[in-house]
Amino acid sequence: MRCILLLLDGLGDRSHPVLNGQTPLQAACTPNLDKIAEIGMTGLFHSHLQGTALPSELAHFLMFGYRLEEFPGRGIVEALGEGIGIREGDTALLARIFSVVRDGNTLVLRHENPKLDRKSCRILHEAVGRFTLDDISVAFLPTKGIAGILLLRGDVSKAVTDSNPIAEGRPLMQVLPLRTAAENPSARKTAKVLNAYLRWSHWTLSEHPLNKNRIENGLPPINAVGTQRAGMMSRLPSFSGKWGLKGLMIASGAVYHGIGQVIGMDIQKVGDTEDPGRDLRERLERAHRARKYDFIHVHTKVTDEAGHTKNPLIKKRVIEAVDTALDYAVKEIVPDENVLFIVTADHSTAASGTMIHTGESVPLVMTGKYVRRDDVRKFDEVSCAAGGLSLVRGKELMYLVLNFLDRGKLWGLMDSPDDQPFSPGRFTPLLMG
Repeated sequence: MRCILLLLDGLGDRSHPVLNGQTPLQAACTPNLDKIAEIGMTGLFHSHLQGTALPSELAHFLMFGYRLEEFPGRGIVEALGEGIGIREGDTALLARIFSVVRDGNTLVLRHENPKLDRKSCRILHEAVGRFTLDDISVAFLPTKGIAGILLLRGDVSKAVTDSNPIAEGRPLMQVLPLRTAAENPSARKTAKVLNAYLRWSHWTLSEHPLNKNRIENGLPPINAVGTQRAGMMSRLPSFSGKWGLKGLMIASGAVYHGIGQVIGMDIQKVGDTEDPGRDLRERLERAHRARKYDFIHVHTKVTDEAGHTKNPLIKKRVIEAVDTALDYAVKEIVPDENVLFIVTADHSTAASGTMIHTGESVPLVMTGKYVRRDDVRKFDEVSCAAGGLSLVRGKELMYLVLNFLDRGKLWGLMDSPDDQPFSPGRFTPLLMG
């Protein structure tokens, strides 16, 4: 058997008055998701602890059975996904150029996501592209639009705070060593170099002719760099080594490609069009054909993006569009006795409030020949709470995958030097001569 895990990013939500107190998923017409719930076993899922709001990359990392302290950092994940060459010991941060105003001795974020043409982006990125201090080199490597990766090499650390406040109207923040690394020389040195780079970048961009021209034309200058989510490359056990499953990730988006690389999954990169239903159907077809893999992760970002619009009606419509693709799963994947089919989300993205992501658990359904059926007939955040899976957290999902693939090991048996959770383990045959 093999597992196909469909991940509807950011699917969970809150109740909204405009939807008569329902979530977008509750309010949406989802006959295919509901049919899968009727056939399978349902519950709720959270990658960590209920109430904790997780970014997608960390939610995926925990879902795949890794520990919080093993996470290399978003900067590293995105850099790998963008194809940036990372060496062991490098520190990478998410970075962007944006608009700030001077308020006394501070820089206040004015426009966090300013519109800037490609040529101007390239010119300003190049202006702040290289910096060196105390034998640490800093490189701004553009990715998309105003965004990029800030790559640090030398005696560096990832144990530093962010400088980008994200919320407009707040001042840029001084980079500090994390409390746990306050006396670490590398963390202190990294913070010092980053602060020097941020000041230098502001001065450099403020004096740039392109910005002087923008001011003359009544446009805000793009005059600062903000950083966040530092990471450092580290060695991790592979997904196949942890779970005995050969993994494939089918997704668009650099962060998911990066997660796949970090944990050693193969990756099929796909694109997004204006038709999310058609996109998802194609990914499900690819997953069903990928018979040389034991675990296929199918991802769509559109439900998360719909939540970020802060319009529950838009999210409801997107969920309904996504559901149309699930007719393929109902007709072809669910009836396949060699497939364990799972549908869930990585986190909730509420279409109200100020939080980027929110901490509510998300619905979960599993179907397969070894899976019990419960009495739930609708796939949503409230209905699935009554399901037979109850609340599933973090790596429990992967243990359930092994169990329902009929590949879980009886605890205490040791068929290999490593205490692996899957059976058969990577044993060594006894030789007779």
